Parts: sequence; structure tokens; C-alpha cells
Amino acid sequence: MHHQSIAFKPLQFPFPPRLHPPNAIPSRRLFPLHLNTTAYSPCSASSCQSFHIPLPTHPPRSLPSSNSTKNAALKTVDVATLGNLCVDIVLNVPKLPPSSKGARKAIMEQLSSSPPDKQYWEAGGNCNVAIAAARLGLNCITIGYVGNEIYGKFLLDVLRDEGIRMVGMNEEADVVNSPSASHQTLLCWVLVDPLQKHGFCSPADFFEEPAFSWMSTLSEEVKRGIKRSRILFCNGYDFDELCPGLILSAVDYAIEAGTSVFFDPGPRGKSLLRGTMEEQKALRHFLRMSDVLLLTSDEAESLTGIANPILAGQELLRTGVRTKWVVVKMGPRGSILITTSNITCASAFKVKVMDTVGCGDSFVAAIAFGFIHNIPLVTTLAFANAVGAATAMGCGAGRNVAALKQVVELMEATNLNEDDEFWNELLGEHLDSQEVTFLSKMILNGSNGRMNRVTFQKAVSELLPKLKSSQLEGTLSC
Repeated sequence: MHHQSIAFKPLQFPFPPRLHPPNAIPSRRLFPLHLNTTAYSPCSASSCQSFHIPLPTHPPRSLPSSNSTKNAALKTVDVATLGNLCVDIVLNVPKLPPSSKGARKAIMEQLSSSPPDKQYWEAGGNCNVAIAAARLGLNCITIGYVGNEIYGKFLLDVLRDEGIRMVGMNEEADVVNSPSASHQTLLCWVLVDPLQKHGFCSPADFFEEPAFSWMSTLSEEVKRGIKRSRILFCNGYDFDELCPGLILSAVDYAIEAGTSVFFDPGPRGKSLLRGTMEEQKALRHFLRMSDVLLLTSDEAESLTGIANPILAGQELLRTGVRTKWVVVKMGPRGSILITTSNITCASAFKVKVMDTVGCGDSFVAAIAFGFIHNIPLVTTLAFANAVGAATAMGCGAGRNVAALKQVVELMEATNLNEDDEFWNELLGEHLDSQEVTFLSKMILNGSNGRMNRVTFQKAVSELLPKLKSSQLEGTLSC
């Protein structure tokens, strides 16, 4: 869910809202891009230089894990998402609701009293990551809970249509011993004002405990799903649904099974810092034990107290036990990928932004793609920026996340939002201490001391033809 992404302004909220989706875009099914992979070992910048992606006739083969070859043989799933499965109900409203909790709860209850037509529903939360990843050709599962009602059936239908398998978290004993009210699929009301600003309202905002606090153990099916996955993706919104102890048990089982852990704290990171002792312990565990951390520059600062995103990322690497990549998202500026030996920077694409919901989730999917396929860091960042930007050009997330056709068009146009003054200032103090790779529109590659400029065309010279080939050979339904 995204229900804490912005603060509501104290505006009068007239009833009823206009029930129509803001510029709804139809579902876009893409032909999956399947790539052969070389053997993967968690890499630094220096070990991610070999990049060859022949077009195969079969899905990617299993990748060795850090634990054992036996674990690697079981890796038949690329990405598993943990929790945070919800249905977004997207409505245009004249004004965003007020900030007070009581007023927002009253608005949510009034909206819920007469459910809108199905045309306003969309898959939300971690469904965005799974759908975006599946459209890049990754084999995905979602681990979580959905209820046995119309919203749950809708969500399962969407996931099935996108080729994503759902793995239920609950054991039968959990369901029997829990209140029926907590068996419902979580909803998130996404309210959009005339300026395309968003307000998010969910029942989970008003729960004293996680929505599915009755879950106590990982089922054997969930363990099998984690064990067979190359990546387990978690985010801060998992704590709205699941108890910290259960989340940590999933993370620890992933580590034991040789599954890489991706963690995006999101806006919840700040509240987890001030949360219960269990929440604070879980957050510290994520920051130490995740293989890849994904944060905005603001989130990186809130977790480290360091304003400079590069220094904040280096601090997270320093205090991490298993951390290999720290990826910092900076919106229209671009993104940074930090390892122990390299700083990689890529400017964002210039696009007409329609809606930023789902951009970060799409970006995560592309980072996972690069991580799994051992793609060079600068290429991974360029690709992730393109996938995120393509989603921003549409409206809403779920089935409206990036279409491969748009990603290819963006990468071919190479219209980067370069700001040399910003990057020079940000990178200046780091050029003497670490190798820096910078994605550029410049015609010539070159280096200046420890600064290595790589042209966009060079960075994507092997990846882009494969994406175009997949797009042309498949059937696009727009």
C-alpha cells in the first residue's frame, strides 16, 4: 500500500466524490523477455563487467546462491514479494481530505459504504513490483494474504493474468483462531485531486496492530516459495500487515536458503525508527542483513542522519553485514548505486510526468533484473531509470506500470535530464576516494582521474537490442 506517502492538507472535503478513474489506461500485457544468465555471485562493481545476453529459447537457468550449489539448483523463481498486497480504488476528488485521523476515517467509511464500480479498482502495493518484474521477463510470485471476497478474487485474477503465482501465508489454524473481520483483502483508497496530487486512505491506517497480526508462523508453502526464489523483496508497508517477528522469520529463512533480500523502507522507515522495540529491531535487522537497500535520498538521510546521499549510502554499506548495493532514488535528478568499491550515477529521463504512483516499484523491478542477470551497474541504473520514467508517463500503477515498448522508446531517444552542476557538486568530494562511473550523453567515453564517463549508447549497447527483439517478437496488447 502507499497510504502514508503524503500528508493530507486541511481542506474541506465535499461529498460525494466524483467516481471516475483519472485518465485510466487499459491493461498492457507484454511478451516476456527471457535472458540466459551467467553464474551469479553477489558482486561489487569490479565483478560486474562481463555482460553477454544471448537470446535463449528457455527461461533463465538457476543461479548459484551464496550458501550452496544445492540451494542454487532450487532457484526456479526470480522474484518473490512479501506481503503488502492490496486493491487500490482510484478516484478523482475535488480536494484531498483533511489531515486529522478522525476525519480521514469518516471519509474512508463513507467511501466504503457503497463500493464503486470495478472499473475503478486496480492492483496495488507489492503487486506493482511483481507485475513490473513479470513484464521484464522475470518469473515472479507474491507471498501474502488476500481474502475470499470480491476484492481478493479480483486481485488473484489480475495476478494470474500477468503470469504471477500467489502463495498464501496463512495456515488453517491461523484462520480458525482469528476474527473474521481480519480476513478481508486490504483496500487502499487512492484519491486524486485536479492537480494530480494523491491522498491515500486505508483501513490499516487505523489498526492498533498489524492487519493480519493473527498470523504467527510461515507455512511450508511459503518456505518453499522463499527457498526457490533468487530475490525476496520486502518494504516498509509489510509492517502494516504482518508482525515484526513474522517478517524477520521470513528474512532469516531467506538468508538461510541463499535467497537475496531486497528492502525498500519507503515512508514507513521514519516511523519504524520511532516505533515499538520490535519494529526498531526489525528495521535494524533489515538494514544489516539485506543484500540490496533501495531508498530515496530523503529516506537515506532519515535513517542515517547524513544529508549527502552518497555518504549516507556508504554509511549503510559500512554498518551492513550482507549489504552489497545501496541504491538511492532522487526523482527527476536520477539515481545512484553505491558499492564498497564504486559509485555509479545516472541522470533521469526527461518525460512528461502524468503520475508518479508505481514509479519506485517499477524501478525496483529493473534493479532486480540487473542484479539477477549480472548486468553492469551503469547499465542497470540506466535501465531502471527508463522503466521508472515509462511508468510515470502513464496514470496509476498495477496493470498500468511500464510497457516495454515505452521503455525501449525512451532508451532509444536518450533524452537525459543532465545537470552537470548538481552532479559535480555532489561527486566532487568523492573523486579522490572511490571510483566513480557516470552515465553521460557525451559522444566520447573518457575518464578524468577516478571519474569514468560512459555514454548512454555504450551502456545499453547490448541490452537494448535484446529488449527490442523481445518487443518485436511478442504480441503487445495495449
